[in-house]
Amino acid sequence: MGRIVRFRRKGRWRRWTTAKGYGVKPARFARPPGTWAQAWHETRVWIFLIALVTLALVYQSPGFYEPPGFLQGAPIEVEGAFTRCGRGRGHLCVIDGDTFRIGSRTFRITGIDTAETRARCPAEAAQAEASTAALQRWLNRGRFRITTRIDQPTDRYGRTLAIVKRDAPGAGGGTTEDRLADWMLREGGARRYDGGFRGGWC
Repeated sequence: MGRIVRFRRKGRWRRWTTAKGYGVKPARFARPPGTWAQAWHETRVWIFLIALVTLALVYQSPGFYEPPGFLQGAPIEVEGAFTRCGRGRGHLCVIDGDTFRIGSRTFRITGIDTAETRARCPAEAAQAEASTAALQRWLNRGRFRITTRIDQPTDRYGRTLAIVKRDAPGAGGGTTEDRLADWMLREGGARRYDGGFRGGWC
């Protein structure tokens, strides 16, 4: 008889192409950071709330915030010599530090409050005179424009709430915006005012 050759039984080959084959657990990597879409989804509610609060402040506090263009009427261009208001005075006149008149129409400057000419004490009377003179100087510097709020054109006294400004020479030969309310805060003794409580001057 010939020689008997024994063959080994065919075994199951392991796959060594993965760490699992070596008995090593595969590494787990952290999740990649979220996408812009995910960030927007998580923050859009807060952005909407912030925008809503901002619009509410603009609507309720005209003195602090100038309304956007779509809430303003067409500008009125004005140029002329302003005097002090009184019997027999001219078409253009100044009542006090935050109010002036053009013909039969009275304009109240938004964003500021000044001392009253009907003063309660000598200190208020002196400040009222200084503020009235400052307003008259600004108005008499040249052409300016008035815009009003479409949604809130007048105050409780029937005065037109006015945003008053003019173009002034700026740096580099350009122009800048000279806003009357800001100028009165710096030079005319005015205080910021948003339509609420007024402090005293005495």
